[in-house]
Amino acid sequence: MAPLTGRALVAAMCLGQVGSLLPHVVVPAIMAQHLMPLWGLSATQAGLMASAYAFGYMIAVPLLATLTDRIDARYVLIAGSGLSGLATILFGLIAKGLWSATLIWGIAGVGFAGAYMPGLKALVDRLPAGDISRSVTLYTGSFSIGVGLSFLVAQLVADSYGWHGAFYVTGAGPLIMILVCLWLAPRKPPPTHGHLLDFRPVLSNRAALGYIFGYGAHCFELYGMRTWIVAFWTFVVARSDGTAPLGAVAVSVIITLLSLPASLMGNEAALRYGRHRAITAVMIASGAIALAIGFNVEASPLLLLVLVFVYGLTVPADSGALTSGTTASAAAMHRGATLAFHSTVGFGLSALGAWGAGVALDAAGGPAQPTAWLALFVLLAGGIFLGPFALWWSRVDKVM
Repeated sequence: MAPLTGRALVAAMCLGQVGSLLPHVVVPAIMAQHLMPLWGLSATQAGLMASAYAFGYMIAVPLLATLTDRIDARYVLIAGSGLSGLATILFGLIAKGLWSATLIWGIAGVGFAGAYMPGLKALVDRLPAGDISRSVTLYTGSFSIGVGLSFLVAQLVADSYGWHGAFYVTGAGPLIMILVCLWLAPRKPPPTHGHLLDFRPVLSNRAALGYIFGYGAHCFELYGMRTWIVAFWTFVVARSDGTAPLGAVAVSVIITLLSLPASLMGNEAALRYGRHRAITAVMIASGAIALAIGFNVEASPLLLLVLVFVYGLTVPADSGALTSGTTASAAAMHRGATLAFHSTVGFGLSALGAWGAGVALDAAGGPAQPTAWLALFVLLAGGIFLGPFALWWSRVDKVM
């Protein structure tokens, strides 16, 4: 069987990533209706549990992504995919409350650390230089399809067969990426120098750091929204007296699927108008929409639905441009380390966004109170408004 190349390679890696992402949001997808009432969790506790995935990712990705500068990324990809699927299944088997669930979900995040950026590295290493920007955007954009399916499958299975079944079914998804890896051509990375976790070349690359810190602001907003969107729309439906046009399952899936065209359009805008200009415009728009939702949480469900769908477009629209910007700014011999730092910052702030949003909810009265949702969306807006400052900082020497 001939190794994958060209469009077939990109398509296969995107399909594999969709499988790897099937477990990705199973905890946020079902926690409001299943896990929080079952285990008596507050919003802060639920946010901590959900954020453990991103925290585990953050801890592991510096080693696992940087390792791809020294060995074929597909080996890391196989190991990470296997651990991600196994930990997800174990959650359904043995999780009994906050702390066991948090620990197991953190291990699942460690597995995903070996699947996402190493997958991107495995793809980029096998592409001609001219194909990188759009291929990276397709790969990062397919993230949304995987997360959308994760929301859909997790909620449908949990509602029909119980919450345990949601983890068993989604835990099988990473097997798809393992099968794709067996079809990739072997590749030996070029020789590199320095220690495995030496990030000094990355920290001296100011152009890349601007995109990396911008990505952190993006992830803070994205994961805060994705962790709590089901709970938010459950709140909206409960207050609507039956007038809400869609339920939480449909809203969470549609919002996530909007991420793919949004990311593709955002990257095309970045190529046409310049990455910094396009990303800055998207971030400002996204923060404004978050504030509009927060100050209208008691408005009609139809208005909120329109605002939420627009938010579903603005939140991910900068993702592909940020990641392709980091990739393009990285020196070839330090690309793995650069992507490792990119993911460490991104998922560290993802964990903070998911947990911080839960803290904001509890501090402002709990998920049943409109003021709590106002506090959450103000927090997310504040996070994304920091992104343009990171991009400005990365260019300040050139401007001056």
